[in-house]
Amino acid sequence: MFTRKKFAYVCTLDAFFETSVRLGENRIYFLPYLTGERSPINDVNASGTFIGLRADTTKEKMTLAVMEGITFAFRECVEIARRSVTIDKVTVCGGGAKSDLWKKIIANVLNLKVNILQTEQGPAYGGAILAMVGAGEYQSVEQATATIVKTKESIIPSQELVEKYESKYAKFKQLYPALKNMFNNIT
Repeated sequence: MFTRKKFAYVCTLDAFFETSVRLGENRIYFLPYLTGERSPINDVNASGTFIGLRADTTKEKMTLAVMEGITFAFRECVEIARRSVTIDKVTVCGGGAKSDLWKKIIANVLNLKVNILQTEQGPAYGGAILAMVGAGEYQSVEQATATIVKTKESIIPSQELVEKYESKYAKFKQLYPALKNMFNNIT
């Protein structure tokens, strides 16, 4: 029996997937709109949805679909930001940054280098940096981050996985438009 206690205390998320699912090959999709969706679709009626479930669908495939769906939704936001700024890397910290699996998914879905900070205190750290700039300790945010922020490790995308995730992302992008009217009808 799979219980929360066993999942949380007996294995890590990465160990959960060690031999069960190949990245980029999961045929299950997840729309992560559990509370509607703000950016980029701005639809309060959008709902969390699994697509592609079969009788042999495993909890590992569903869990991976959740991780991929969240990352695909993040990519949609990154693509909008790229209209205005150049993005050549992503920095992650906190809980998600503890999972080697999720870092690998992020790097390959975004096709960007993923840097992991030495500190896990991302928001508080950022607030402290802004306060130091505001107090005149540093001339700019760029100067402060170049001095203070240290990278612990970096994940580089794999061209093979980037190509697999590019195909999956194209399918993911078709799901919301196909389901939009249904979301409006069931709320």
